[in-house]
Amino acid sequence: MPDYQLLSNISAGQSVKLICIDAGHRLTHRLAELGLTPGVELTVLQVNGGPLVISVRNSRIAIGRGMAEKINVQLLPSSKMIGIRRFS
Repeated sequence: MPDYQLLSNISAGQSVKLICIDAGHRLTHRLAELGLTPGVELTVLQVNGGPLVISVRNSRIAIGRGMAEKINVQLLPSSKMIGIRRFS
């Protein structure tokens, strides 16, 4: 069985595949409008204790921690840590 994790537990620079969203219809629909659908690949760009900044479908999106805790992802086998700029 594949090893799934919550998006909120992924480190900056890692790429993942979205497996499912464990939330109600409204949040699932809202995230789908932002391009977060099962099977999409995304990269976590910034994790600083607040919202996560992710790259998905050539866009950058800030996802609140509460939302990120409802998103199940799988690390991609070829996931490499990419260079991340730290914003002050």
